[in-house]
Amino acid sequence: MSDLPANIEISPQEVEARIARGVAFLFVDVREKWEHEAARIEGAVLIPLREIPGHLARLAAAGEIVLYCHHGVRSLDAAAWLHAQGVTGAKSMAGGIERWAVEVDPLVPRY
Repeated sequence: MSDLPANIEISPQEVEARIARGVAFLFVDVREKWEHEAARIEGAVLIPLREIPGHLARLAAAGEIVLYCHHGVRSLDAAAWLHAQGVTGAKSMAGGIERWAVEVDPLVPRY
């Protein structure tokens, strides 16, 4: 794993394409509740970063997982931690919901 971030990041466009193709994955928002209430991506479940360890069994059973946050830092941390726990299907959406709002869905509020 010489370049872990490159191997666990996924672009917002690739996430959108997976959704459009009907590819099954667990879409996880790792932001805080107030952030989720301000702006969210349809179909994502909220599991704040600090709660990820408590959901390890659920996440491990999910198979493919895409995590996102505001700019992609917290979700990258979560994906790297999950990989360290053996959850190799975890990916972080590069640029977070901010990049999603700019490049995929301008109706998602920016904050």
